[in-house]
Amino acid sequence: MKLPIFLVDAFTSKPFSGNPAAVCPLEFWLDDEIMQKIATENNLSETAFIVNRGDYYQIRWFTPQREIDLCGHATLASAWVIMNLIEKGLEKITFGSHSGELYVTRQDDLLQMNFPAHIPEPCEIPDDLIKGLGVQPQVVLASNYYLAVYESEEIVRELRPYMKHLKELDRVGVIVSARGDKVDFVSRFFAPALGIPEDPVTGSAHCTLIPYWAKQLNKSTMKAHQVSTRGGEITCEFKDERVLIGGQARLFLEGYIKF
Repeated sequence: MKLPIFLVDAFTSKPFSGNPAAVCPLEFWLDDEIMQKIATENNLSETAFIVNRGDYYQIRWFTPQREIDLCGHATLASAWVIMNLIEKGLEKITFGSHSGELYVTRQDDLLQMNFPAHIPEPCEIPDDLIKGLGVQPQVVLASNYYLAVYESEEIVRELRPYMKHLKELDRVGVIVSARGDKVDFVSRFFAPALGIPEDPVTGSAHCTLIPYWAKQLNKSTMKAHQVSTRGGEITCEFKDERVLIGGQARLFLEGYIKF
């Protein structure tokens, strides 16, 4: 079998930055086992598979270890491939997913995703979370991920987590965040349970970050920076109980999978 594949750097306009995602357009769904093997072979934080259903696209996301319910950067990458290579000039895409309908619109060179908001709530603080992060946060909340908030961007940048502890948590990901020095807020994201020690730029984490910081900063529109080694810039808006997550993307590689 021969399948097209595209590697797109999401949340960046520069090469070798942002978060790389693989995008595989399909005519029909492959067996789950085959899609997982492709994702494992790619060894990227996510591989997205998309199927054109006429007036919308179905999308599924796989990490190197398992399928997940929501991924931002691979959705952004998929939208870039559709709008620039498959249906040139398309201005809006609806994706059907395990997390409901997702929407992406083009605004000049920016792609804006409309995702569900995940409101973080107070929670019990697991010992493995504090041991894993190594530095006591000011606040710990939880949505589908844990959110640990620190008093400064410097602390977030300097964290060196112990992945063996974070891997034992009952949630698959940990967000760390703080007010930014030059942007509204910064973050990092760790998901060793998914085979992703640190994700370069994480759209789904901003489903939690945007409502949290909108309340803390008393503003609905914000700019964010994920301060991983590769880094990424994200525009953010909290609107009608949804989050609008914007970023640029660029094609790095295109080719074919043969098996």
